[in-house]
Amino acid sequence: LRVVGAPAEPDVRAVADEATLRPYALLWLAEHDGIDPEDAHEVLTREEATWLWVDSAAAVADHGEAPLLVRHLESAIQPTVPMLLDEVRAVGHPRTVQVLVALAAAHPDPALAKAVRRAAFQVHTGGS
Repeated sequence: LRVVGAPAEPDVRAVADEATLRPYALLWLAEHDGIDPEDAHEVLTREEATWLWVDSAAAVADHGEAPLLVRHLESAIQPTVPMLLDEVRAVGHPRTVQVLVALAAAHPDPALAKAVRRAAFQVHTGGS
């Protein structure tokens, strides 16, 4: 979309109401409108930012980038891992379990890895 630029705007606006594309569309539109990319996340709701966090983590996990997946924790808008896990469990992304399992396997802190595995199990079983 960055290559296409302005001609893509109508199409991007058209998909801004589709839940799975909305975060990406809003970020692109914000950047296209001149908002600093570092501040563009402010156009998203917390739920959209969490969905995008899971979606990005899924892409990282698909490529087997364990260290990058662990570093991806720093990009979450939630100030703590327990808060992130609560919101990730609630967001309903279809790849949540896979992301959490990959993160648990990659994380060097055994206590944090255990908490992440527990969250994955809760999502998998439909528990809270």
